Amino acid sequence: MDAEASVFDELRREVTERLPAEDRVPVNRYFEGSPVYPGRFGQDWNRSYRLDPDGPPVGAAVFLHGLTDSPYSLRHIARRYRDHGYVAVAIRLPAHGTVPGALTRVEWETWLAAVRLAVREARRQLPPTAPLHMVGFSNGGALALKYTLDTLGDETLDRPDRVVLISPMIGLTRFARFAGLAGLPAILPPFAKAAWLGVLPEFNPFKYNSFPVNAARQAHLLTSALQERIARHAREGRLDELPPILTFQSVMDFTVTTRAVVSALYAHLPSNGSELVLFDLNRAAELSLLLSPEAETKLTRILPPPPRLFRTTVVTNAGPGTADVVEQRTEAGGTGEQTRPLGLSYPPVLFSLSHVALPFPQHDALYGMRPDPREHYGIHLGTLAPRGERGALIVGLDALLRATCNPFFDYMIERIEQDIQPVPPSAGRHPREASEQAR
Repeated sequence: MDAEASVFDELRREVTERLPAEDRVPVNRYFEGSPVYPGRFGQDWNRSYRLDPDGPPVGAAVFLHGLTDSPYSLRHIARRYRDHGYVAVAIRLPAHGTVPGALTRVEWETWLAAVRLAVREARRQLPPTAPLHMVGFSNGGALALKYTLDTLGDETLDRPDRVVLISPMIGLTRFARFAGLAGLPAILPPFAKAAWLGVLPEFNPFKYNSFPVNAARQAHLLTSALQERIARHAREGRLDELPPILTFQSVMDFTVTTRAVVSALYAHLPSNGSELVLFDLNRAAELSLLLSPEAETKLTRILPPPPRLFRTTVVTNAGPGTADVVEQRTEAGGTGEQTRPLGLSYPPVLFSLSHVALPFPQHDALYGMRPDPREHYGIHLGTLAPRGERGALIVGLDALLRATCNPFFDYMIERIEQDIQPVPPSAGRHPREASEQAR
C-alpha cells in the first residue's frame, strides 16, 4: 500500500499539478477542479483496498478487475463477501488507475505477479483451514484462472477453493492478435498515436477511456497462454484437481468471445460442480425486430447439446412478448431442463446485457440506471440516454448506448452467496496440505 501511495503522489505531482491551462476542464479526471477528479471523493476506488469483517475472518476472497478498469468494478461483490465474514482483498493491477499511457509499457506477466502478491496477502489474514476464493472480471477473470491453473503444478502457490468468473476474457476478437504489429509505427514520433486503438477524453473517474495497442496485445498474449495451459493440463489429466468454477456471461459480448468460454474452458472441465450462467437477449424488447439473425441464434450456437459435464443455467424471457425472466437450468450429466421464475424482468430499454454491465447493480452510483443518491462520483454514466445529431458529443454514441449495469445483479449475488460459506478444509487444496491438516 505504501508503494502504491507513492505512485499516486507522483501522479498528482507530474500530471495534476502540471496540467496546461487548456486541459483544466471539467471533463478531465486529472484536473483537480473537475467533478470527476478521483481525489475529491471519500475513497479513491482506483487504489487497492482491503475490506475486513467485523469479527475474526472465516475466509478470504481476492478480487481482480478488468483491463483499463480499477478495483471499483468489484466493490459491490467484495462488500457482500465482507458481510459474510471474509477478508476481501482487491488489488489494483499494474498500469491501471493512474494514466492510460502506463498500459503502453506493461506486460501481462506483471499482472500475474500482482495476483500472486494479492493471494499471499489474503492468505496471510487467515488460519490454514479457512477457504480462499477468487473473483475475476474480464481480464481479471483470465488472470484468476491462469493463477489457479498454475497452482496445479506448483505446491508453493495457495490454490483457491472456488473461482468466480464474470465476463471472463478466455478468448478475444481477432484484432488483438495483430495489435502489436499495428503499434510498430509508434516508435517514430510523427506516428505516436499509432500506439493507441482509441484516444478519448478521460471523464470516467475509475476507468480509462483511451485504449493503447499494447493493452490489447497483452490481453491476447494472456489469453493465448491461458488456452495453452488449459489444453496441456487437459491432455495430462490434471484438470480434475481444479476447484469448482462459477461463470457469469452475457450471450452478447463485443469484447470477448462467449463461444470461447465454452469451447476453450468448459468443454475441458471435469464433472466437479462447475456451472455456466448465461444471460440471454431480451427477446421482448421493442428493438427485437432489429436484432441481427446472428444475435437471434447465438445462444443455440454457443452450447453443445446435453448432457454436459457442467451445470448450465440460462436467464431468459419467460415467453414470447413478456419481459419477465426465468432461470432455465440443466444439471451436469442431465438432459432435462428445470424452469424457475425469478420475479425479475428486463427493463424495456434493454435489448441485451453487455460485457461491462455484469458486476454493477442498477443502484451503482456511476454505472447504474437508478443510481444511489447517497454516493456521487461526478457523473451518472448509467442514466444517459442521449438523442441528437452525430458529431455533437466528445465521444461516439456507441460508448453511451452500451449497457452499463445488470438488472439481474441480485440474482447473480444470490448465486455467488450460495457457496460463500466455509468449505471442508481439504476441498480444493493440495494433497500435501490436506494430509498435514489431518495429522
